[in-house]
Amino acid sequence: MVQGVGFRPFIYRIATMNKLTGWVENRNDGVQIKVEGEQVRLEQFLTALKNRAPLASNITSLSVEEEKPEYSSVFEIFESSDISEEITEVSPDIAVCENCLRDMKNQTHRINYPFINCTNCGPRFTIINNLPYDREKTTMAVFPMCELCKGEYSDILDRRFHAQPVACNNCGPHYELIYQGKRIEGIDRITTLVAERIFRGEIVTIKGLGGFFMACNATDTHAVDRLREAKNRDGKPFAVMFSGLEELKKYAEVDSTEQKELLSWRRPIVILKTKKSLAPGISVGFQTIGAMLPYMPFHYLLFEKIKLPAIVLTSGNLSEEPIIIDNNTAEKKLLPVSDALLTYNRDIYNRTDDSVQMVVNRKNRMIRRSRGYVPIPVDLKLDVDGILATGAELVNCFCLGKGTQVFMSQHIGDLKNLETYKFFTQSIMQFEKLFRVQPKILVCDYHPEYLSTKYAKAREGLLIQAQHHHAHIASCMAENGLDEKVIGVSFDGIGLGDDDNIWGGEFLVCDLADYERVTHFEYVPMPGGDKATEEPWRMGVAYLYKTFGSDILKLDLPFLNKIEKRDIELMLQVIDKGINCPLTSSAGRLFDAVAAILNICTHADFHAEAPMRLESIIDENVNEQYNYHIDEVISLTGTIRGIVGDIQSGKPAPVIATKFHNTIISVIFAAVLKIAQKKNISKVVLSGGSFQNRYLSGKIENLLKNNDFQVFTHTKVPCNDGGLALGQLVIAAKRREMKCV
Repeated sequence: MVQGVGFRPFIYRIATMNKLTGWVENRNDGVQIKVEGEQVRLEQFLTALKNRAPLASNITSLSVEEEKPEYSSVFEIFESSDISEEITEVSPDIAVCENCLRDMKNQTHRINYPFINCTNCGPRFTIINNLPYDREKTTMAVFPMCELCKGEYSDILDRRFHAQPVACNNCGPHYELIYQGKRIEGIDRITTLVAERIFRGEIVTIKGLGGFFMACNATDTHAVDRLREAKNRDGKPFAVMFSGLEELKKYAEVDSTEQKELLSWRRPIVILKTKKSLAPGISVGFQTIGAMLPYMPFHYLLFEKIKLPAIVLTSGNLSEEPIIIDNNTAEKKLLPVSDALLTYNRDIYNRTDDSVQMVVNRKNRMIRRSRGYVPIPVDLKLDVDGILATGAELVNCFCLGKGTQVFMSQHIGDLKNLETYKFFTQSIMQFEKLFRVQPKILVCDYHPEYLSTKYAKAREGLLIQAQHHHAHIASCMAENGLDEKVIGVSFDGIGLGDDDNIWGGEFLVCDLADYERVTHFEYVPMPGGDKATEEPWRMGVAYLYKTFGSDILKLDLPFLNKIEKRDIELMLQVIDKGINCPLTSSAGRLFDAVAAILNICTHADFHAEAPMRLESIIDENVNEQYNYHIDEVISLTGTIRGIVGDIQSGKPAPVIATKFHNTIISVIFAAVLKIAQKKNISKVVLSGGSFQNRYLSGKIENLLKNNDFQVFTHTKVPCNDGGLALGQLVIAAKRREMKCV
């Protein structure tokens, strides 16, 4: 990755510093450099090239050849050239750097300029529409540089040399605030008004790097509740931007790994343990908070005036639609539910949400991969050229193979939403254009009703279908460089299996090309199909009915008393008659059932709420577990009986929730040990959305490692369906290599 990160000026500086002559050229297949001079200085140049490259750059390969000298007298930077279908990597967007923040207070033409940037920071992916990365191929093309900016842009020794978004108060984009029917300009007046409105409890929608965001006072309960109502978002936690690290540490526990991520140039949202509460409506009962630090110049200008520790900053969309990027659309859809709308006149070409991470066992785990990471590729040793993988239905991401690199899309979202599906199809076209790939192989999920599957089937090319849980394991294998037999533990909510049942609690032995399902959680009816994901009480009833039969109606459980008796009786009839009642082995649905039985979550307001709430009440001092039985399948009848017995004897919900989690950890370990002894495999891969559970993933990883297993987890891509496309793609690539397709 050398485009848009100040690489050529860096080369120029280390070449001239070492009194070398020659040239550097930025081509679409990489950077080519010719240097001439004394041997010792050439070696010093190469050392600096490897050790002092710009922060956001990434050199994946470096080849050195000796050639005849040209006897040049100077070192030059040549114009970019476009010589083939090869490409260099495109930089993601980079948080504003410290040097630019200083310039914002000292450079006459950039005083409080809210779009300040240089070769080391600023927008990249969100504004680029083609390669090589030059101004005319970005949405900055419509802003001619003034003489001052042009001078910096042309000066090889200047920090803004060939910084494509370079601009200032005289020539660049500008903000406009729409408030009470008026259109207000002038950054000082705008920041003052926005700060006042947010401080006083109003909602202000703000155009960010990759889309619009909705902001309010994070300490104001009424403002947060208003924002939740405006977004039609009943239960899902909000992300919060703090004014700085010290302020953040007052409200959340931050370890060294989390601090490193928070302060990185990527500036993701990091899920932290809460120390002190903001408004109750932010975390809605969870003991965690999604926190981030400022990354745009405007954020810093705003916090100078607002004098609040934090603001809510949530995606500018309604319900499940993608984040809005267009000014007119924002004015039409978001202004009516906001008190003010802040826009600017530079277009966003590629939309991106904020990336989301958490840290488990001192390792970063990706939950949503978007701004700051996309489109950095995953490098493989496998030929993936010309393959498009379309991903799953929920939290969709697709990916595209070129050479031995996989370019994963930004977070797309739920394809059941029409606007999100349009975003999906448009983004595929943009990626194919940007990375110069015309797919010859399309790979998708087994599920025939996924729109991602239908899209792949409708396109020209060889179609390959990959089983959902095999793709999860293959995804984790790919990012860890594995190409051999492994034990795969794939736990998630929904994925269609070979037998047309809904899988999700799977123990596999697999390689990249194929898999064997060794054991799984025992099948349970899923009453109402997908409706059960919205109403976890249905799975609670299903598990109780499987365990206690008709005696379920005699169980004195609070959650059953909360559900209408006729609804329970109807559910039992549905199960008996098998009406819209697919069988499932899903770990996600099991967690739903236990959350419902404990009366923690009987109706879910957002995806995976029940498992999240179950995890949130864990008491880490509890070490007990429940009974289970592993044979051809894994029976948790003893677990359900134990849970009901504990409820009836008055045990606290946190104790029961922890015993259940400990049981699942024990089940995984016992099943893996049994498979390892039979198959003589010591490498274990953990994948699937259930491993976003911090307690589950951290404990089982340590338990396996302490018993001499090699354990592989996700760090570069999400373990949820946001990473599924990577697995689909490598499955197709491996089958092509083996001539199985």
